[in-house]
Amino acid sequence: MSPMTIADPPIKALYEQRRVTSDGVHLVARSYARGVRLDPHMHREAQLVYATKGTMQVTTPKGRWLVPPDRAVWVPALFGHAIDVLADIEMRTLYFDQAWLAREERSGSLDNEFVVRVSPLLHQAILALFDAASSDERIELLIRLVMLELHQAEDSATFIPLPQEPRCRRAADIVLADPTRDHEIETLAGQVGTSARTLSRLFSAETQLSFKSWCQRARIAAAIERLSAGTNVSVKQVAADLGYASVPAFSHAFRQVTGKTPTEFAEKA
Repeated sequence: MSPMTIADPPIKALYEQRRVTSDGVHLVARSYARGVRLDPHMHREAQLVYATKGTMQVTTPKGRWLVPPDRAVWVPALFGHAIDVLADIEMRTLYFDQAWLAREERSGSLDNEFVVRVSPLLHQAILALFDAASSDERIELLIRLVMLELHQAEDSATFIPLPQEPRCRRAADIVLADPTRDHEIETLAGQVGTSARTLSRLFSAETQLSFKSWCQRARIAAAIERLSAGTNVSVKQVAADLGYASVPAFSHAFRQVTGKTPTEFAEKA
């Protein structure tokens, strides 16, 4: 990621777009059109970012997180990130002052970014927070509920870890530039100046995924981007574009990563 700055103005200055609770949690609702990119930046507050509809991609130094409507992303304070809007989104963001987080009993688990699967309960709690009729007491209880749900489990299935070792990163960038190709590790290794055995070892050490599994994530990420682009995109065409032999083979791989079939994902997105 390129050099980044702290977002200016700070969230406290967004008077027209935010609602602040008595104990330092800010609620901001914004809409973004497909194709918008929020360049690398950071906030003074930690944030939970959720798109009630649409799909976004969040890039951090660790990798890329695909965030479809059934997931939300946690970004710690002063943590660099960029957001690419893959489909029109209705974003609902909770910003947490660092003093508020310091009082949170399990705040240590919130030191790193992660993506969490949004349960029906968490979805409804977030929506209720943005209900203008909600009282301060109700909002306080809803925030506690959101934090309890957030601590249940993290879900990294739509995460594409980016290796940092130079040769491995160059190989990863080649794959990401054209994830539809069937990349052979022997060919990639020659392109980046190492052996297939070394490159395989580097991918496992740097990403905790085998080269084959990492390439599958990259390919499914490309599928998510295509399916998010519009209703005229057919699952059959996406499967063919990505080099899958059949729609069932594509659906199986897609479900392994996202927990949904491509059709289910497209309907929700």
